[in-house]
Amino acid sequence: MQSIGELARDSGLSVSALRFYDRAGVLVPAWVDPVSGYRWYEPEQLEEARLLARLRRVAMPLADIRLVLAGWAGADTDLVRKLLQAHLRRLELGLADARSEFSTLRPLLDRKENSMTSLRTAAVRLTVPAPELAAALDAVRFAAGTDPELPMLGGVLFDLDGEVLRLVATDRYRMAVARAGAAGQGGARAQVIVPAPLADAMRALLSGEEPVDLAVDGDRVTLESGDRQVAGQCLDHDFPDYRRLVRLPAGRRAVVNVPAFRQALQTGPVRASEPRGQDGASSDLSVLKMADDGTVTICEDGDDDQSQVAVNRDFLLHALAAGARDQLVLEFGAPTAPVAIRRPDDEDTFSLLMPVRLEH
Repeated sequence: MQSIGELARDSGLSVSALRFYDRAGVLVPAWVDPVSGYRWYEPEQLEEARLLARLRRVAMPLADIRLVLAGWAGADTDLVRKLLQAHLRRLELGLADARSEFSTLRPLLDRKENSMTSLRTAAVRLTVPAPELAAALDAVRFAAGTDPELPMLGGVLFDLDGEVLRLVATDRYRMAVARAGAAGQGGARAQVIVPAPLADAMRALLSGEEPVDLAVDGDRVTLESGDRQVAGQCLDHDFPDYRRLVRLPAGRRAVVNVPAFRQALQTGPVRASEPRGQDGASSDLSVLKMADDGTVTICEDGDDDQSQVAVNRDFLLHALAAGARDQLVLEFGAPTAPVAIRRPDDEDTFSLLMPVRLEH
């Protein structure tokens, strides 16, 4: 028999993916050690695991995967062929529809890019309190993206508008926004995306209490602190209009004690998300529920209860750390709406986490 680690290595599925498919009843281990809970698989299950990995790479729905594996195990090749053909047709139709829609969007994107050029070329120079800029960077840096397919999310947006400097970062699944006061050249607005490494170099420069000078000239940004300077090229992309993304309907609010809540998250129950991507990676989810008295608890599992919402546990822990307060406000809307993490004393600095749909 193979251990779960050996099966993961030989099949191309991650250990977390195999655990998920066990819980989902799709690929159940032949034996589970009653003492350690360790999973063991029979040799013939390797073929099923490899098949499962291929089906997930082509985004076959979980319900269809169940039938394919059942047909495979029962030698019902006719069922398997029909399910594969049906999924291929769905993919082909979806691709055709996507090409048609994208062809109509391209000219609209071209016009939009031309209208945004002025925000990237405006020259602005501001003075910013070093502690405020450092705190703003600390509040948003964790949410910057790393996906090479979305380079415009691979940094921190500096949105300079009059005497207000807003910093924004997002990787699609989470967003963080912070505000710092500024003085100097007002009126002109400029937006630049500071690459993550340059943002980190700026943060390292912000060790003092004195104001620093921030200058944007075309695609170059410079931060000066006394006789020290950090400068570099900005990303040549447009950032999403974050102002639209943060307009959320009012939700229910709960004040949480951050140290106690963090401990509850770290030791509480988790649920594996459905594996995504070519590597079949999944993440640990925390299922949260807000009681009528405003208490937030971590649930054993999720169901159809509309007061429950699942979020990536690591993302939530990062947002709590970035909040930099012993008390934070959690705001819950609908199960499909982002969860907001706000500071009680600063409404301009907050994080948003996209909820994760639970598979039942």
